[in-house]
Amino acid sequence: MGSPLRVLHAVVNMNRGGAETLIMNLYRNINREKVQFDFLTCKEGLFDEEIEALGGRIYRIPYLTEAGHFGYLQALDAFFAEHKTFKIVHSHMDKMSGFVMRAAKKSGIPVRIAHSHNTQSEGHLFIKMYKWYAGRFIRPNATHLYACSQAAAEWMFMSEAKQTFILNNGVEIDKFQYSNGKGSLLRDTFDIVDEAFVLGHVGRFHEQKNHKFIINLFHDLNKEMTNLYLIFVGDGPSRKEMERKVKELKLDKKIKFLGIRDDIPDLLQMFDLFIFPSFFEGLPVTLVEAQASGLPCIISDSITEEVDMDLGLIHRLSISDKDLWVRKVMKLKEELPSREIVKEHLVTKGYDIKHTAADLQTKYLSVGGM
Repeated sequence: MGSPLRVLHAVVNMNRGGAETLIMNLYRNINREKVQFDFLTCKEGLFDEEIEALGGRIYRIPYLTEAGHFGYLQALDAFFAEHKTFKIVHSHMDKMSGFVMRAAKKSGIPVRIAHSHNTQSEGHLFIKMYKWYAGRFIRPNATHLYACSQAAAEWMFMSEAKQTFILNNGVEIDKFQYSNGKGSLLRDTFDIVDEAFVLGHVGRFHEQKNHKFIINLFHDLNKEMTNLYLIFVGDGPSRKEMERKVKELKLDKKIKFLGIRDDIPDLLQMFDLFIFPSFFEGLPVTLVEAQASGLPCIISDSITEEVDMDLGLIHRLSISDKDLWVRKVMKLKEELPSREIVKEHLVTKGYDIKHTAADLQTKYLSVGGM
């Protein structure tokens, strides 16, 4: 049997973000005798060791913040000039993918995939303007357009959104099947009694995720409810600020910051309710995972309706009315649904990673000429 088709994935780093989690889910489930993943990154990531164990190669270039605009573009050009043997480059950097697409095209790489994972650019006005500029190079240089949702396609590809391939953010459904025993064991680990009501959030500490809202919500709920806890899973630039806010509110015994974890399927078992008030999202993998574990979710109404798996677990509310969230949490506490879900429902909706990986493999082999 010949060598596998090697696909280069362009990311900033391979930490546990939504896009990166999807890539790793795909990588673990794709037939690596036919398709291998390599990575062009700018920083070390938590998945690096696993990537190399699976046979992937990791290439590193300095990022924009280190090299500056021209230095970063030169690094991209130099990399692709030296690695012209790749047939496919698949970029997951949202509008910054424009620079990747342009450099890959200059070096004659035939298949150039730009993948949208969001519905807005992060950062302040200057950064958003810079990303808008970078995004102008996507459509002239990309050969294929991918997105995690129709909303993400419309944001990044605009008039070409209808020609975009929607690659569902699939998950390993069996890993998330609810088990009361796992939840109880983890509660013991964190000194939380079984009778407590636990709110949970999984996400990077960044302004986009709206952690302040969650903390303020918990502060109000704590006045109305007893035996209440909040668990944050993740890390990021705003984490220390959120930890200070929790201490100022004297809630540090009730709110726990767990950092980056590799046991998300188990952690979801000990939550009673998932809170997700993001200002914007593409289609969060964490919300698919939460629903796969039968966990009811209260989410911002700015998140695409496509994230709802029709399991009766998604409750969309406006973040302009915190009192509405307070009432909804209190109501759901009294009428929590069974955590048992029909696995086949997620499969039918297209969110079984095995099917997602098989679809992507077929596309890669087709456009890669193998």
